[in-house]
Amino acid sequence: MFNSDGNENSPENSPENRGESELVETWQRFVQGLLGVLALVGALVMAHYYAPPETSGLEQQVDQLSRQMADLERQQSVSSSAVASAVNDARESVAYIYGIYHLSGRAQGFRARVSGTGFVVAPGLLATNRHVAEPWYGDREVAVALRQGGTPVLESLEAYFPGSPLAVKLETAALATHGDLAVLRMETTAFTQKLRPLTLSETPPQVGEAVSVLAYPMGVTGMVAKSPAIVYERLSSHPDNAETASELAALSLIRPSATFGHIGDATGDKLIYDAPTARGGSGGPVLNVRGEVVGINSAYIDGFSGGTLGIAAGELRPLLETAKRVPGSQFSVLSQSESVQH
Repeated sequence: MFNSDGNENSPENSPENRGESELVETWQRFVQGLLGVLALVGALVMAHYYAPPETSGLEQQVDQLSRQMADLERQQSVSSSAVASAVNDARESVAYIYGIYHLSGRAQGFRARVSGTGFVVAPGLLATNRHVAEPWYGDREVAVALRQGGTPVLESLEAYFPGSPLAVKLETAALATHGDLAVLRMETTAFTQKLRPLTLSETPPQVGEAVSVLAYPMGVTGMVAKSPAIVYERLSSHPDNAETASELAALSLIRPSATFGHIGDATGDKLIYDAPTARGGSGGPVLNVRGEVVGINSAYIDGFSGGTLGIAAGELRPLLETAKRVPGSQFSVLSQSESVQH
């Protein structure tokens, strides 16, 4: 068979060949479309992983952190203000205690002074340590003399309060049988009748809780050291005695010092905290941020900055109830006219 170029019945133009060509073209278009879709999906995936984060989400995170920081700052400010307010409210009720005692019945004379702190715990009553109310309590050297027949005699025990130029006489109202606590009765005057008792906390402090201690560390020496320069120059050479304390009182320089710290441990009736203290700080109140007494400052451990010791305030309650039931032996209630004159 002879076929010309123009013969429409050639094999390339047969119906079967035309169908196959259309099928191939359709398949090619499908593949090209599929590749285009895959390329678009790949581009979107790349954009998701490599594009920078949305600004709005970052701004929200920064704003949230800023609010949290502002809340913390406000809480710290409120806490600091509360502590300052609690300390200032309590200062007027914290007294410097000074006393003299001697041992009788000894061939060689023995006379010593006592310096400590106390705080108003009820109308007319002052709480402190027993070793302040009875300076020979717990003193090993004096204990030897007592076994040899010596008898302790408390010559005087007085309290000096901020805002008063006059000393207040004290007497023992109750002593703890076990433990270093005492409650003293104050001489009744117009001034002592106005003193505000500090509140004992109903709950024990927790480890880590912030506390402050109000006391008279180093006694008269400490108060002279922090007095104005002109007063310091005059009193720095004076002895640590009642006369110097009276001069400080007359100049309104009887003021307790405040130290601050946190509860390190609480075991039974004992507290340990890192608010520093020194001789003369015994008997000072340990306050929480609400101004409640959680403990009574009693001692410190040499060489350990976190080793200030106190007695839990709850131990004071039964002693206080006993003191309230015991009538005063030395002090009588002054008449209104006498109180006004005082």
